[in-house]
Amino acid sequence: MELGLELYNTGMEKSIKLLRPLVIFDLETTGTWVEKDKIVEIGMVRLMPDGAKQDYVKRVNPGMPIPENVTRIIDITDADVKDAPPFKDIAKEVLSFMGDSDLGGFNIQRFDLPIFEREVIDAGLSFHWKDRVIYDAQKIYHLHEKRNLAAAYHLYCNKELQNVHSALGDAQAALEILDAQVKRYGSEEQGIESLKDFEYESSSDYFDKERKFCWWNGELYPMFGKYARKKDLKSILKENRGYLEWILTKDFSSEVKTMIEKALKGEFPQAPKKGPE
Repeated sequence: MELGLELYNTGMEKSIKLLRPLVIFDLETTGTWVEKDKIVEIGMVRLMPDGAKQDYVKRVNPGMPIPENVTRIIDITDADVKDAPPFKDIAKEVLSFMGDSDLGGFNIQRFDLPIFEREVIDAGLSFHWKDRVIYDAQKIYHLHEKRNLAAAYHLYCNKELQNVHSALGDAQAALEILDAQVKRYGSEEQGIESLKDFEYESSSDYFDKERKFCWWNGELYPMFGKYARKKDLKSILKENRGYLEWILTKDFSSEVKTMIEKALKGEFPQAPKKGPE
């Protein structure tokens, strides 16, 4: 069976042989909430079966502040996009560039494509990525490459893991990996402390220790039930006061119940401040 794409040599470099047009695309966004975060930048590379190649990149005004922790990752500030168009103004242009091509990228099935589809719908247009052929490099990578302790040990320490699944052996290997990560990503002067910020930061913070409620763009959202990530606390109170009263009867922490009791009285918690005053 002939595949949709394969590698072949053209002079000094390898190119992708195509049977159909292919658009590789990537989004930079205000955060990782597929249901709510917004596009800040879109980049695409369109490849044609005849070898033609065309690039497309455009900044987008998300209509909301870009959180500081996100700016540190994508290096795009509010000032960078204040004069950029909102996505709805370029949606037709973007879809025209894509045409009916197959789509490729890294982690696009779980992240970029769902966000893009939601933004297109919000712009009053339609886009059905599940009807297209998708080449997701992350999915293929995870299927074919090990991501276990032994693989990490080989990557960071250049050693083969001995005594696999021995608790002490695995602990020792993890220690060596962390030491190597401090040297590679952190600061030897700070030591292990320099790795504290290496987390999958989102544009929001959890309100409670059990992660039942989470901040996003200054509003508090439940992470459970029918309103999960869809309605903020104030909107739920206006729409369905009984839902908050129901929370008080269930097995939630005292931290959450106290917050809900105050919300029912019209007293809402303040969003945490980001960065220096």
